[in-house]
Amino acid sequence: MKKLIVFVCLATTIFMTAGTATADSIKGKIGVTGRIGFIGPSNNNAEFFPNKTDVGFIGGGGLIYGIDNHFAAEIDVTRTSFGSDTGDFGVTNVSLGGQYRFTLQQRQLVPYIGVGLDILATDYDENGGASSDVDTTVGSHVSVGVDYFFQRNLALTADAKVVAAPDVRITDRRLGDHRGDFDPSSFSTTVGIRFFFN
Repeated sequence: MKKLIVFVCLATTIFMTAGTATADSIKGKIGVTGRIGFIGPSNNNAEFFPNKTDVGFIGGGGLIYGIDNHFAAEIDVTRTSFGSDTGDFGVTNVSLGGQYRFTLQQRQLVPYIGVGLDILATDYDENGGASSDVDTTVGSHVSVGVDYFFQRNLALTADAKVVAAPDVRITDRRLGDHRGDFDPSSFSTTVGIRFFFN
């Protein structure tokens, strides 16, 4: 939580002290993104009982490449951790997607929508110390967001993302027994910074 507060304060300070900037075309640009936020994971059926999950933290980063003036390709890797009635979950999401970026009269503001595929690898630490494996799966996402350029190559970014994926099996690592199902679907909101190299 302290890291999140420091990050928000730093971003606000930079924003308040920066001069007017406009967003150039993203065509041919390569950028890096760092982000942090909150995730609302789906409930699941670990241990074959309804298992309520808690709101968790999400953080990570990635690369963005401008294909033309409006379309961009993006790869992100995020890590999520959250608790539940039966134990703690951690999800690593390798997200491959694309964006359509809108051009507004207010050149500093660039809203976008995105879609793509997500590879979801999950860890599960059960209460009581039992050891279980969760299958890796592939899902898809839809996102909406906005970049606010306070310098030509530097922008604040905010994003809301829905990930949909099929349930996967939870298996006892020692005995190989089926221990329930995990739903990797989620809704997350993040804030971050994008830096473009060119």
